[in-house]
Formats: sequence, structure tokens, C-alpha cells
Amino acid sequence: MRSLFPVTDLTTTNPAGAPGDEVRTGPSADREWSLDELADAYAYPVGPKAGAPWLRANMVSTLDGAAQHDGRSQGISCAADMRIFGTLRGLADVVIAGAETVRLEGYRPARAREAFAARRAGAGQGPAAAVAVVTGSLDLDFSLPLFTEPVVPTLVVTGAGAPADRIEAARKAGAEVVIAGEGARVDPARAVRELADRGLTRQLTEGGPRLLGQFVAAGVLDELCLTVSPMLTAGGAQRIAGGPGVAVPERFFLASLLEEAGFLFTRYRRTDS
Repeated sequence: MRSLFPVTDLTTTNPAGAPGDEVRTGPSADREWSLDELADAYAYPVGPKAGAPWLRANMVSTLDGAAQHDGRSQGISCAADMRIFGTLRGLADVVIAGAETVRLEGYRPARAREAFAARRAGAGQGPAAAVAVVTGSLDLDFSLPLFTEPVVPTLVVTGAGAPADRIEAARKAGAEVVIAGEGARVDPARAVRELADRGLTRQLTEGGPRLLGQFVAAGVLDELCLTVSPMLTAGGAQRIAGGPGVAVPERFFLASLLEEAGFLFTRYRRTDS
């Protein structure tokens, strides 16, 4: 991987003027960012919202808005994107993903990484992020490593009306079942609160598009880390967020911007965050 470097030395500020929202600068030499530098650049906020849930999304999109190619995101990603992907996981308490994304992307447990061990210990975090799977039907294979080999127990987030036999199967597999809605439907805002009540306040969602759309519509997304891939795919691939639209578009501000080999690594935050 070649160096990551800031596109511009200029700084910009949030229209609301909140502190700590400038476009970050980084190494000036043509070299790879260290994991410590990336972890500092993508650190969760401290201050008034410390201790409250902070929901961050990490997604990738082509120039023409495709969130995947042939049903997966890997084909539009790159090594630098995966390095940032690993950094964001290394900082999170919990990684939230929809069941379809878990199946398509072949999710495995988040792993404990030595590079983040001291930072996580200092923040009072466990050795690795938990994975929380959002599902109404619990149509999951509980024999997969995500459930049989996690560093910390996997969570299954579902509604109170989910099939009782599937809830029991999840619990027998060692998963923690989190009820976050009535019927089989998961309430996205309640899911955020329920996870935070378990001490999982540094939240990271990796989609898919339907789940991210639900978080956006519920008004609970604080931050979007979006990799813009310098590719064109055409076709009918999903956008990064799907489902019903919001009545009034919500404005986010650019918190940081990095570039490498034509890929843009952006980080946007809500103007009221």
C-alpha cells in the first residue's frame, strides 16, 4: 500500500463551529500511515457525548453510487480501504450488521489485534469488538465461526415477536439475544439504545444498505466513513443506504478527507453531533 495523505492542507470547520471537526492533516512524507496514526484520525469523540452511544457507519461506493459489485463490496474496495476497515473495527465496542450482509460477506468474529490492545485496554474495552447481527427472522447458521469461535459473544438483535425456536437456537449457540422491537421488526433507535445499555457505546455499522437506511431514517447515525472508489460499474447495484427516504435531507459536514491511489476516504458528521 502506498502512502495516505491529505488532499489539502486547508482546514474546514463544521458550520455549527464545534471543536475538533477540522479536516485532519497527516504524514507529509510519501509513506504508509501507521495504525496508531489512523486510530488517532478515526478516534471516537470525547466530550459532551462521551458515554452516550455514537453510531458510525463504514461504507464504500463507486463514482456512480454502487455499494457493491456482483453482490459484494470487496470488488470496489482496495488495500487502503481494508486497512481503515480494520482500524475502525479496532476502535469499536460493537460491529452492527444486517443478517443478509453477514451471509453475503461471510462474516467472522472480530479478532483481537495486538496493535490495538493497549489502546483498547486504556479505554476500558475488551480485546475485540462484539458483532451484533440485526435480524427479524433469525435465519442464521449458528454453526458458523461467528457463533462458535467469537472472542466475545456474538449478539443477535431482533424483535419480541421473532420465532421462539430461533431465539432458543441462538441462545444455545452462545449468542446473546437483544430484544429491540415489537413483533419481528427491529426498531433501529431502540437497537442503538439497547447496545449502549450493555456498555457498547462505540458503535460501528457496516450495513448493508437496508440496515444503514433504517439508521438514517431513524435519525441515529452520527458519522459516516465513506470510501469513494474511483470506479464506474453502471447496472442496478444498491446504493449505500436503501429503504424509504427521509422527509428532509439531513446535512452532514466533512470532518476529514484522505486520498490514496484515487480512492477518497471521507468522514462526515452530523452538524448537531
